[in-house]
Amino acid sequence: MNIKQYLNRRNVLFVLFCALAFIMAYLSIKTLYYSSSNREYYSHIVLIPLVSMYLLYQDWRDIFKDGQGEHAPRYDWKMGVPLLLGGVLLFLGGQFSVVQLNQNDVTSVIALSGVVFIHGAFILCYGVQAFKAALFPLLFLIFMIPIPSAVMDSIIYALQVGSTEFTNVLLMASGVPFLREGFVFHLPSISVEVAKQCSGIRSCLALLITATVAGHLFLKTGWKKVVLALAAIPIAMFKNGIRIVSLTLLGAYVDPRILQSDLHREGGIPFFIVALLLLAPVLYFLRKSEGPGVRGKKQGEKSGFPPAWNDKVRSRPE
Repeated sequence: MNIKQYLNRRNVLFVLFCALAFIMAYLSIKTLYYSSSNREYYSHIVLIPLVSMYLLYQDWRDIFKDGQGEHAPRYDWKMGVPLLLGGVLLFLGGQFSVVQLNQNDVTSVIALSGVVFIHGAFILCYGVQAFKAALFPLLFLIFMIPIPSAVMDSIIYALQVGSTEFTNVLLMASGVPFLREGFVFHLPSISVEVAKQCSGIRSCLALLITATVAGHLFLKTGWKKVVLALAAIPIAMFKNGIRIVSLTLLGAYVDPRILQSDLHREGGIPFFIVALLLLAPVLYFLRKSEGPGVRGKKQGEKSGFPPAWNDKVRSRPE
């Protein structure tokens, strides 16, 4: 039996386990996704498994190398089965919890059970060594777990405070006369409050996910990947400050109805592009600081060509 046939059987088994995990989590995530109070926070959830599958497919050759030696896939019942059982227990705990949980927190537990179940399935089908090599695509699934309500409230408050401070600085820089009272800014003709709905949590999550993927694709050093991801948070706050100030000035000096328009409620995409443009230089300098040797190694690993071919390309005379 060749390695391709061997892997195909494992692939079918792994896909069946993933389908089971999908069935486990589907109803709860669907209910949360379509609830009016939570959809704006979790519109990204449906994309996370697709991105994870793409990253897993992209890294497939690196995960198994030549399929021999320590990289050969092997069933690992000792580590895989306990994780599978742990996922099932979490699912049952979410479904029949003795503690009163809201829909968001129930979905958090059930989505976590699905992620644990998939991790267990991967280890069972391919082994711990393969799991270590595929760690990022598999851990990326964590982003599909709804943030528990208590934690979410703290995050929103922190973003609200940060956005308010950036708004204050930008209004001062604009030279517009205003008076600040906590989260409220009083201008000559209008007053604007940086409410929880203005915290920018959705765009912050989207920017954090984007920075995490970009770090995985373009950076080699672990701590620089962390720096890029963390940089997304103040950039999201600053972007939100720009949005609040822009809408405030337009409402004060152009038309007050702008503050109640679709530009206010659904106009976040242009400002998200601004956030991406602010994040790009951070990625550029972090990538540049790694040096050509590190970048070249990463590019060689991701080229998709056999190692011998890459060696020929590098040794070819100019």
